[in-house]
Amino acid sequence: MKLKKYISILILMFVTSFTFSQVKFEAKVSKKKLGVNERLRVDFEMNQDGDNFNPPSFSGFTVVGGPNQSVSNSWINGVRSYKKTYSYFLAPKKQGNFTINQATISVDDETYKTLPVNIVVTAAVDKPKDPNDPNYVASENIHLVAEISKTNPYLNEAITVVYKLYVSPNTGVDNWREIDSPRYNDFWSQNIDMKGQKVQNGTYKGEDYRFLVLRKTVLYPQKTGKLNLEPLSLDITVQVPTNRRDIFGSRLMTRAHRTVSAGSKTIHVKPLPEKGKPVDFTGAVGDFNFNVSASKTELDASESLQVKVGVSGKGNLKLFKLPKVSLPSSLEVYEPEHTENVKTNLSGMQGNISDSYTVVPQYKGKYPIPSISFSYFDLKTESYKRLSSDEIIIDVLEGPLNNDSNSNTTHTNVGKQRVVLNNDQFAFIKTNTSFSSIKSTYFFKTPLFWSALLLPFLAIPLAIIIRKKKATRDADVYGNRIRKADRLAKKYLGNAKKALGNKEAFYIALEKALHNYLKAKLHIETSDLSKDKVIDLLKDKQVDDIVISDFVSIIKNCELARYTPITNVEMQQDYEKAAKTISLIDKQAR
Repeated sequence: MKLKKYISILILMFVTSFTFSQVKFEAKVSKKKLGVNERLRVDFEMNQDGDNFNPPSFSGFTVVGGPNQSVSNSWINGVRSYKKTYSYFLAPKKQGNFTINQATISVDDETYKTLPVNIVVTAAVDKPKDPNDPNYVASENIHLVAEISKTNPYLNEAITVVYKLYVSPNTGVDNWREIDSPRYNDFWSQNIDMKGQKVQNGTYKGEDYRFLVLRKTVLYPQKTGKLNLEPLSLDITVQVPTNRRDIFGSRLMTRAHRTVSAGSKTIHVKPLPEKGKPVDFTGAVGDFNFNVSASKTELDASESLQVKVGVSGKGNLKLFKLPKVSLPSSLEVYEPEHTENVKTNLSGMQGNISDSYTVVPQYKGKYPIPSISFSYFDLKTESYKRLSSDEIIIDVLEGPLNNDSNSNTTHTNVGKQRVVLNNDQFAFIKTNTSFSSIKSTYFFKTPLFWSALLLPFLAIPLAIIIRKKKATRDADVYGNRIRKADRLAKKYLGNAKKALGNKEAFYIALEKALHNYLKAKLHIETSDLSKDKVIDLLKDKQVDDIVISDFVSIIKNCELARYTPITNVEMQQDYEKAAKTISLIDKQAR
């Protein structure tokens, strides 16, 4: 009987150990059906630690949080319980049926996979309006708006899109990242430089808000009809006030994630009118000036001149071609050099473009550069305009005669002669020169010689003056003490100054600087940095009570600033107050 009992216990222990040795790796979701405006949590759980965890691609979703890793390890009645979890937070991109595909992990050189999970995304659902729910408060106080200058422009007319993030005064934004960026299909686009942007005050739907301009883009539509602008979407970490308060009566803040989108916009692009459209119209839209000029009108054969065709003004300067110059066949014409000097701001492109032709006459005579014209569509009058240049006569004074025609007769335009480029065309021109002096020069008795000789004697009075100044400065004990105190304040507050504008990093650096200064000044350890002891030590050093009170208030500000919204102005004031207080303590301490 005893033998059977022992055998039963061994079998039970074997089965139990085998059961607990089985690897479990599964995917769990917070819900299998959700609205497009809700979030989905996906947990990948395993009962043994593994390596090379690979999550699925989460097709159809945007990862707004994670991966967050947690480990639970416990012993109950001698039995070990282990659980490791990878968590992701997802936001659906659109409605439909989606699948969370398999994740993989390696345990003891074996690969394990989770089962796919089907998710149904429905239309947006109404969420309960709970004023104590941070997500609801965030949704009511954060808005992303796309402001479009004109929704029915002409083809190739400039429009601007300005993206503004509105934040209510009682909330704050820690950071944000772009989830979806518009690609502006069927538009020529250029982003405007946004460096140095500051938070501004404004109104949104009749209420006071703060706003920040995130992006400014200039668009030129390249197609007519109904064009869609893709939305800009952001994932934002929001600081939301709660109903709880700290010991000083200030509201405590909590963080919430919020996905905001500017929404899709529709632009109705009008075609340019066909009535009155010139034959030579190449798509220029705006307000322009046209000019054709020659660098010189009188020269000899084999000399060169530049013929410049230019357009200046405001409009789509980079999106059309300049008219070509038609010259007599007796003039060699090289391919033009195209130059652009165009700046783009909120009103569109402004500047000038030009084609510069190099022209070389071969024979003596007079050659006309005929008048050429440039046509564009004027947005102000909504009509076509034509600008024409004056005829230019090129007079070649010296050179061989053209046997095909009389040199005194003006040549007619019989077509442009193709120029065959030759690498030895200007081989006779020397580009480097080497000159040598025919008269020898000597350093002796030169101005540089006398200057070098007299300079040491002139430096003696200057050294005496500098030495006296230094002695006077060293004797000024009070002034040296003030200067030392100012240098000390700058030394300890250097890192805090670099972090101005970043609230959390700034106040951490400021608090650390104040503690380091106290340890160096009062010769105490970090464990002794209590408020009462610091006050007693500063009083023993004969520091004024007002200065001590200011120092303690700054330390309190560092502790409270992590839980309350702080502006850049308040951070600058705390920095200046800390620098002044450290300087005063160093001057007064005995």
